[in-house]
Amino acid sequence: MPDVARVLVVTAHPDDVDFGAAGTVAAWTKEGIEVVYCVVTDGDAGGFDASVSRADMRRIRHAEQRAAAEAVGVTDVRFLGYPDGRLYVTHELRRDISRVIRQVRPDRVLTQSPERTWTRIAASHPDHLAAGEATVAAVYPDARNEFAHPELLADEGLEPHTVPELWLMGPEPGDQAVYVDVTDTFDRKLAALQAHTSQTAHMTDLEGMLRGWLGANAQQAGLPPGSLAEGYRAIDTA
Repeated sequence: MPDVARVLVVTAHPDDVDFGAAGTVAAWTKEGIEVVYCVVTDGDAGGFDASVSRADMRRIRHAEQRAAAEAVGVTDVRFLGYPDGRLYVTHELRRDISRVIRQVRPDRVLTQSPERTWTRIAASHPDHLAAGEATVAAVYPDARNEFAHPELLADEGLEPHTVPELWLMGPEPGDQAVYVDVTDTFDRKLAALQAHTSQTAHMTDLEGMLRGWLGANAQQAGLPPGSLAEGYRAIDTA
């Protein structure tokens, strides 16, 4: 794998990165890797309290994501402002993600899988699939091609950037599967998710659910009993 100094994480909603990768992010920032978050929607369709306006929910979820990011050592959180629940793979979305890639110039991009998972349907929210597909397209070919979205270079001075490696959340069997041991950063992952009060306060055993998921990943990775892991598919984009 390439040397990594900077990672860009692109997700559909506030809290997606924390469910999928906060333990990994905490491990990376602990190692001195710079991590930037790009959240495509405002999460305004989230929450469980009908008395909260959607404008207020937008503000709440922005604040929650920033607090969650701080818990795992991330200070740069960017929101693209697309409407929650109405995300599609458009030319404009690909351009906006390409813009962030050219601004951040990451060595690795981590995003959600664009492939539907039938064994756990909640992981395949349509916004997740759209964010993943648009990010894959932004990594290849858009962000590296000076003739794609020419306004980014002509009007904004953003030079093309080639991302060497793409990680997709959720491992698949095979040579591309990679697991990160998050046993030592689990508490920070849990704190990040607890910061999303509007989304997780109703969960009676959030910690137990997470330990179940991550423990199964660790077992699949062949880690010692009691370990916890997050899993991905790592793709060389060269």
